[in-house]
Amino acid sequence: MKKRKAVFLDRDGTVIVHKPYLNSPDQLLLLPNAAQGIRLFNEEGYLVIVITNQSGIARGFFDEKCLELIHKKMTDVLRNEGAMIDDIYYCPHYKEGMIQQYTKDCDCRKPKIGMFLEAARQYHIDFSQSLMIGDSEVDIRAGKNAGCKCVLIKDSKESQNTTIAVADTDYVVKDLLEAARLFTE
Repeated sequence: MKKRKAVFLDRDGTVIVHKPYLNSPDQLLLLPNAAQGIRLFNEEGYLVIVITNQSGIARGFFDEKCLELIHKKMTDVLRNEGAMIDDIYYCPHYKEGMIQQYTKDCDCRKPKIGMFLEAARQYHIDFSQSLMIGDSEVDIRAGKNAGCKCVLIKDSKESQNTTIAVADTDYVVKDLLEAARLFTE
């Protein structure tokens, strides 16, 4: 079977507005240009896969049912704008969490690559043809660990991004649309 190319996207700060421990679909807001960027990747034949750490589950801030509702709203809003997410992988674990079943040191929490490997098995992904796009050092390290090209979203309005080391980053962009244009035009 032929290997496929994918774009792995972090969720918070990449596709949607970062709100610490988002715990309601009503709080979800797409970032400007996110849908357009995803649509360009769709048009170029990339699988679009969200890879997100969700330690709020282990910390007891929300449960997996709530997370499913948030992800359904995100995919519905994107679909309404003509942008398709092929799949979403999330890590609910945190070794210092409060909910015992999720309190562990796992292989899926970024910067580890368990979620990437699961996606590669399911979708026959070639990491050397794939991208990781995110807004944090953890995202970039995860992408590098998986063997992807890495794109850092560094919005000058986001103070959390000012300390991110970009040494291992292949590209630095202001948003998902600028990232998509690098690989689709």
